[in-house]
Amino acid sequence: MSRFLELQNISAGYGPITVLRGISLHLDAGECIGLFGPNGHGKTTLLKTISGLIKPSAGSITFNGTQIVGKKPPAIVNAGLVQSPQGNTLFGEMRIQEILELAAFTPRARPHRATNLEKVFALFPRLDERRSQRARTLSGGERQMLSIGCALRCEPALLMLDEPTLGLSPRLKEELAAAIGKISKTGVPLIVVEQDIEFLMELTNRLYLIEHGEVVREIDRASTPDHDEVMQLYFGEALH
Repeated sequence: MSRFLELQNISAGYGPITVLRGISLHLDAGECIGLFGPNGHGKTTLLKTISGLIKPSAGSITFNGTQIVGKKPPAIVNAGLVQSPQGNTLFGEMRIQEILELAAFTPRARPHRATNLEKVFALFPRLDERRSQRARTLSGGERQMLSIGCALRCEPALLMLDEPTLGLSPRLKEELAAAIGKISKTGVPLIVVEQDIEFLMELTNRLYLIEHGEVVREIDRASTPDHDEVMQLYFGEALH
């Protein structure tokens, strides 16, 4: 069966340090998958490897029928595989609209610049209201909205989000989670790294538990996983 994205036996890391150890997973067209597990066990490294920011030492990554291991990150983005990274790294002195204009840099994105800009503002009204503000004046949640907005400006065929609701207030977290749900409903496949298991279970078709750089469990939502079982897997102890 042809997969929209398929990783086979991916190993990767930083210099002599191996972080990912033979990871295999897949995503079909129109599907959303979630990655969860303890901090520091390889989830962000996995997204960076898919994005081409880290070259794997072994394994293959096929995206939309094409092998992308060895391709440079700009080429991967132009193919439609786009990541919104953790940390909200932005150009602080630039204004919101300037940053969003800059984000549509790929040949794939340029024909859709006008329509995609309005889609971003419709999805995130806060950004529309603040389009002339400098990025450094935004709250953490607004910066995360801008980061995702930049990713959407690239016309993604597959969007990867690295802990998008991390550290947000409950109100902003709810607002951002609703926006991510709307993105999913447009048909854009998602890979979401999150600590909020409830959110992942509502949003995604399948979950992968990542521990020590390996996939230790795949959970299909169609099988109606028991919430306590998922939480026990995550925290590693029985719940009472």
